[in-house]
Amino acid sequence: MRRMRWIGLAAVAVMSACNDDQATAPVPVPLATVYSATGRVGATVNQFRAILGAANAGVAGEQPTGRREINWDGAAAIPFNNRNDFPADFFNTTVKAGAVFTTPGTGFRNDSTLFSEINPAYAAQFLFFSASEIFAPIGSNQLDQQFRVAGQPTPALVRGFGIVLSDVDLADKTTIQLFRQDGSSLGTYSAPARSDEGGFSFVGVTFADAIIGRVRITLGTGALGANVNDISAGGTADLVVLDNVIYGEPRKAL
Repeated sequence: MRRMRWIGLAAVAVMSACNDDQATAPVPVPLATVYSATGRVGATVNQFRAILGAANAGVAGEQPTGRREINWDGAAAIPFNNRNDFPADFFNTTVKAGAVFTTPGTGFRNDSTLFSEINPAYAAQFLFFSASEIFAPIGSNQLDQQFRVAGQPTPALVRGFGIVLSDVDLADKTTIQLFRQDGSSLGTYSAPARSDEGGFSFVGVTFADAIIGRVRITLGTGALGANVNDISAGGTADLVVLDNVIYGEPRKAL
């Protein structure tokens, strides 16, 4: 397990509207605490959970403390399992967890077959961290998570975000990029490559205050597909899927 404190990428200096075109100072990025682990990631995941606080499950409305966590395994999701049309707002409408997803692809899949219905080779490729569903966008290797006050359309901010990933083969290709409410970047953070066959990777970031308004998740270098194999199985793409997503209690953006 590795834990480190570092500064994300600084924002580009904004040019003043004054006639002299004098540039203002770059907006500083707050200090981030980064958690990462590979292989047996459970201890680091539990540490990250503890930092954010007790789970608020599907309780609607903004809670004073704690965290939210999506593990994809709840009974309410069963009707949508193993389809390519998992509702993007499921975890804010059906389950009140304050998360809405978007993707440049064609949809999302919550899968109980290790994605073997897409490609039989994937059954030997991926593992679930919490039994027994895992998640991925369809037609893309990228998705965004936006935050809402749980059960409401109100935009929200969180102070921390972490994710468990399955089968990261290449360093610095699977990342989370964090954004403020205004769209400026809080930095890009890489998940470590797996340390054992079929192992997990974890990356998480916390700040002192709730400032994260959106997260862009990039999963390896390619999208799942019937004729797409992972580099560890003779293919050309590093295919990665996700399991548990852990984040601070969404707070109304002011």
